[in-house]
Amino acid sequence: MSNFPGANGAAAMSPPAFRADALAGVRTRRILALCVDLIIVSIIALVLWLALLVMTLGLSLFLLPPIYPLVAFFYNGLTVSGRKMGTPGMRMMDLEMRLYDSGGRVPFINAAAHALFFYLSWMLPPIFLVTLVDQEKRCVHDMLAGVVVLRRL
Repeated sequence: MSNFPGANGAAAMSPPAFRADALAGVRTRRILALCVDLIIVSIIALVLWLALLVMTLGLSLFLLPPIYPLVAFFYNGLTVSGRKMGTPGMRMMDLEMRLYDSGGRVPFINAAAHALFFYLSWMLPPIFLVTLVDQEKRCVHDMLAGVVVLRRL
């Protein structure tokens, strides 16, 4: 007996089907949500940067470059894995993130990995074009993290 679907001659499990209205306008809303979230993360990172700069009398200038990625990592991980299942920008655009296979709440590690994969995908921008051909309008970083972004209905 195997843990893999279809290994014993049984039909392979098909991916879940999402309602068309849950996917309508998701790409545009995601871009707008990203703009809002980048502003929020930038403000949080700036406040932390200034606080560390003052508290260490300028000695933290050597430690400050990784502040923005760390803030983005925890911002996405904590807000998406929370009970509202989305960042403030996503909630403003009526979006939520769910696990692709079960539709349940996204755990912190998946949400944080999603942020990491998203920021790494900026090194190869054409990879964002995958969303134009994917049926569920998912990006590569969504597929790697095992999540899907849907409209709240």
